[in-house]
Amino acid sequence: MNEFALLLAATLSAGTVLAIAGLGLLINERAGVLNLGAEGMMLVAAIAGFATSVHTGNDWIAFAAGAGAGALMAAAFGVLVIWLNTNQYATGLALSLFGAGFSAFVGIRYTQEKLAERPKFEIPGLADIPFFGPAFFKHHPMVYLTIVLMAALAWFLYRSRAGLVLRAVGESPESAHALGYSVRRIRLLAVMAGGALCGVAGAYLSVIYTPLWVEGMTAGKGWIALALTTFATWRPARVLLGAYLFGGVTMLQFHLQGEGVQLPSQLLTALPYLATIVVLVLISRNPAWIRANMPASIGKPFFPGS
Repeated sequence: MNEFALLLAATLSAGTVLAIAGLGLLINERAGVLNLGAEGMMLVAAIAGFATSVHTGNDWIAFAAGAGAGALMAAAFGVLVIWLNTNQYATGLALSLFGAGFSAFVGIRYTQEKLAERPKFEIPGLADIPFFGPAFFKHHPMVYLTIVLMAALAWFLYRSRAGLVLRAVGESPESAHALGYSVRRIRLLAVMAGGALCGVAGAYLSVIYTPLWVEGMTAGKGWIALALTTFATWRPARVLLGAYLFGGVTMLQFHLQGEGVQLPSQLLTALPYLATIVVLVLISRNPAWIRANMPASIGKPFFPGS
């Protein structure tokens, strides 16, 4: 029972990285922009957050640095695809490749750095409850803030005027433009907000989740976050649940290895990615359902006045 509680705790922690990035990408796609550069943004934000934590010793400043790095890269991507109308798929892939190379170059001097001992977080009173305390109430505040973020984003998209405008831009930018909304500016703001959240996810990964810097440490998490938005049919609550599902599969491999399960380590390491492929294949069997839920203008350029 205690081992299961620890597995649940590890699942929440691992899923937080995917959830924050997935929610950020959801904002992009709801505005009609597909950014395949999540992996690169997360890597640059990871080294930015780690380096900031090394020099300041403050995790929250490190998160801000990660968010800033992610937003800056997303802004460059946004200018290219929104104003210069470059291909969204090619530009996103280029951003991902650039982020991987740039983070590796900048991070050379930080590969041997170690962060100070991390403080232990727990919710007084609740943390002492058998099973539930270790499983749910001894996490970093960012784990709980991610749940709040999901609820806030759901309210924003479905209950606020600004959220409805954002969704309108993603569904029919021509109609939104005809009503007087600046489609390009709204899309740029959405892309930057999504990039900032990917940046927070990258900083959380290097500062809290693993606390160290290793080249390519995201190990495909940005691509899994991209798949999550489709898996969740562009719904914030489903993104969160999907993130915990994939986080659980990731932690299951370590649990199985610890239990001495005689399976090749390569197969266990591949479990999260195999799960991603299986889920996408199952979803793709019903393309009409995907089309009914996805933003109609996703990945399509917008030309004002055309």
